[in-house]
Amino acid sequence: MYLRKIQDDVDKWTSQFDPQYWKPHEILARFVEETGELAREINNVYGPKKKKSSEETRELGGEIADLLFTICCLANSLGISLDECWGQMMDKLRSRDNNRFERARDS
Repeated sequence: MYLRKIQDDVDKWTSQFDPQYWKPHEILARFVEETGELAREINNVYGPKKKKSSEETRELGGEIADLLFTICCLANSLGISLDECWGQMMDKLRSRDNNRFERARDS
């Protein structure tokens, strides 16, 4: 999988700082903050709460990438391989949830 490459990119970039990674609860707080920014953008684009004219508009893709970066920081700081965890999660979905949801007609 390609998550290892992403984790390596994050690790290389963060290696220039001291500490390289924050404590897990600090990274989680950052993740929640970034999640709020994504939620605000989605609510602006798809929901009823439009932004004020003074508020900056952000790209949804950029906000999602911020979340991915933060998740990689958390995984790296804890020595977790997202490739391994992703494979395990997909195996679980394929077995546990294979018949749980309605299939698309073309499947």
